[in-house]
Amino acid sequence: MKLSVVALDYDGTIAENGLLHDEMPAVIGELRQRGISVVIVTGRRLSDLRAVAGDLRCVDAVIAENGAVFAIPGTGHSTAFGSPPAPRFLEALKQRGVPFAGGECVVESDARFAELILQTIRDLELPLVLAFNRGRVMVLPQGINKATGLRDGLAMLRLSLHNTLGIGDAENDHELLRVCEVGAAVQWASTSLKEIADEVIDGDGPAAVARYLRRVLAKPLMWRSGRGRRRVLMGRSDGDHAVSLVVRGRNVLVTGEPKSGKSWAAGLLAERLILQRYAVCVIDPEGDYRALESLPGVTIFGGDDPAPTPRAILKAFRHPDASGVIDLSQLCHADKVDYVRALLPTLARLRNLTGLPHRIVLDEAHYFLQDPDLVRELDLALGGYTFVTYRVSGLHPNVLSATEAIVVTRQTDPRELQWLQAAVAPAALPDDIDRLPAGRAVLFSEISEARVVAQPFDLATRLTSHVRHRSKYIDVPVPSSRAFVFTEKGASVGTRAATLNDLISGLAAAGRETIDGHLRRHDFSRWLTDVFGDHVLGAEIRGLENRHRLESVVDIRESIINAIGVRYETVDPGGFSAQPPF
Repeated sequence: MKLSVVALDYDGTIAENGLLHDEMPAVIGELRQRGISVVIVTGRRLSDLRAVAGDLRCVDAVIAENGAVFAIPGTGHSTAFGSPPAPRFLEALKQRGVPFAGGECVVESDARFAELILQTIRDLELPLVLAFNRGRVMVLPQGINKATGLRDGLAMLRLSLHNTLGIGDAENDHELLRVCEVGAAVQWASTSLKEIADEVIDGDGPAAVARYLRRVLAKPLMWRSGRGRRRVLMGRSDGDHAVSLVVRGRNVLVTGEPKSGKSWAAGLLAERLILQRYAVCVIDPEGDYRALESLPGVTIFGGDDPAPTPRAILKAFRHPDASGVIDLSQLCHADKVDYVRALLPTLARLRNLTGLPHRIVLDEAHYFLQDPDLVRELDLALGGYTFVTYRVSGLHPNVLSATEAIVVTRQTDPRELQWLQAAVAPAALPDDIDRLPAGRAVLFSEISEARVVAQPFDLATRLTSHVRHRSKYIDVPVPSSRAFVFTEKGASVGTRAATLNDLISGLAAAGRETIDGHLRRHDFSRWLTDVFGDHVLGAEIRGLENRHRLESVVDIRESIINAIGVRYETVDPGGFSAQPPF
């Protein structure tokens, strides 16, 4: 993933005795020249920070008062994310002899007075919390910390925490490091902070931070290393242990023979990432991922509509919380290939500029990733790809060599097994790889470290398997003047159908002669196509009408109702199961 933001604590991290270290302005300037935004995240009050650091124009934004205040230097713009201190609270502190300084939201004092401050909060029954920063204590509204302030501030800047490196040194930096994609603690930080950090910066003092940031600039992909704090749960092992996948920057291959569950596994990975607020773009040649639309921030492109233009895709991924599924199921194979070969380089350029989308999922990857020129344009070193295929042998060797984790479902083809074995060496494929039941897979991880670990597991259930997102359209009405009118011998019978549910009810109640008349005239398919606007369902119903005209289908009423129900996912022809429907 691309590094787009560096979030820096101030005191003790880039400043000594309140003054910005001499090397930091130049380093910050280098970061910004490379398109990396720099944000100071500090417990200080904004006025206090300006008094010691100047106008702060050297950075893109400031999160002050431990997350309570957001400001853009040089613009005069600032936003408070919390409420100001209650006057009766300030008065009570004065009466009890507590020395303090008040900001827009924060009240700051010496940590020695923490117990008395806490007692005052309890006496007044106020929704306030204490946050410590070495010898100081801050009183803040509940729910305010450096993580919430940075999250809200970056949202205003259209930037993502998943492209952010955070650096800190003290107690109030725990949430900052946790919320950033990579959290780095300085060597002189508290032991507890270093324990939760992804990386520890060697050295002593802010000069060490400057050296570290210059190394990041020299090797921007170095931040892909770390302890793998961010993971997605893929399932559980035979011993009921969680099997999870480190996702930061990794290229993942999901493979198995058709109908073995590989698309389920890939959809599970995409679903878990979307729920963790990663921006995911799924390129879906067969329409297998439409259920993801039920998740927050997900849009379906293509399908019954024309495939989106590259410009439309670029606009869709301007926001860091946007995900999308590009459904190419209605295109012919040649058009799919041409479309994907044009789209992938566009997405690669977008990710190099903005870091979005965080992950690209490409199903049926063997159809598209044979051309070495196209593979070269993907920038596989940036990571963040998930390739899904039943034919590993059809992928360009560079794709396999850049793969860092592989999820394998059942595979019986000897040629594919041979390619798989070469890809996961020195680990061995399980003996039962050709007999894996539905919902069972093997995760091969740590491939890039040449110490491959094989973990057989049962795939987790998916949230989207329980959500029928298209069913919402079944009750969307057309204008009453365009409702379907059931007729018999030229006279209206029953109620008018303004929605698909109305149409189903009318079909269930109508007599055989009424239905036969509409079938002969193709009224159902015409209404669904011309009025309701569903060309796919209209074509299917027209096929039923033609078939009935030729052979008088006995269950035509039930066939039409079932076709509508399956199309709008209110009917599951295979029966509902919380397990993968393979």
